[in-house]
Amino acid sequence: MCLDIDDTLIDFSYASKRALSLLIGRADMWPLWERITDWHVARVVAGEIDYAVMHQRRTQCFLAEMGVVMDPEDVARFECRRKEVLRGSWRLFHDVLPCLEWLRAADVRIAAVTNASGAHQRTKLADLGLSRFFDHIAIAGEVGAAKPDAVMFHSVCAVLDCDPCEAAHVGDKLHTDAVGARDAGLEGVWLDRDGGDAEVPEGVHVIGGLDELPQLLVSEFARIGVPAQR
Repeated sequence: MCLDIDDTLIDFSYASKRALSLLIGRADMWPLWERITDWHVARVVAGEIDYAVMHQRRTQCFLAEMGVVMDPEDVARFECRRKEVLRGSWRLFHDVLPCLEWLRAADVRIAAVTNASGAHQRTKLADLGLSRFFDHIAIAGEVGAAKPDAVMFHSVCAVLDCDPCEAAHVGDKLHTDAVGARDAGLEGVWLDRDGGDAEVPEGVHVIGGLDELPQLLVSEFARIGVPAQR
């Protein structure tokens, strides 16, 4: 079983929006932050920069777009403070621990699959007591490919010693997670916590919360080796 981290296990959007708005004193700049972050993360995955450089450049670029020009030292201080606030804001969704405990009890091997920084993701999982559940943590910058690239999913399956058809991946992003997994030969599961009205492509499963995952695994994915509930 492969699971995305941000906005699947951990309420990343809440924590990140809170940290950013507290530092800049306004709550309307999140879309700009996301666009700039996505562009810089792509540079990391391409091997052009590392995550430490990405964080600095991303923040400097964001502030410049807001019309705030800072020297590198001030940018570093801003980013350091943002991370401090962010780390104090992490929270799990209510359905995460019961789902992970069920998967462990069912003897399912579990991987976390993320496009974000390895250091930050491992810290989050440790801080929130989730590290013990995972057999493997796949980081895009370390793999050299990012979701929805099939290479990312296939590398995880290789570590877990299973064929793609024997695995499922769950994530909050319809195309990056669910469609990407489906196209790589896994079962793709879209975690749609908000109950959106997006058109769901053929072959993609939809759940509204992780509390629905055990039943889906038992009823739909018997071939991947998930035992029936007793």
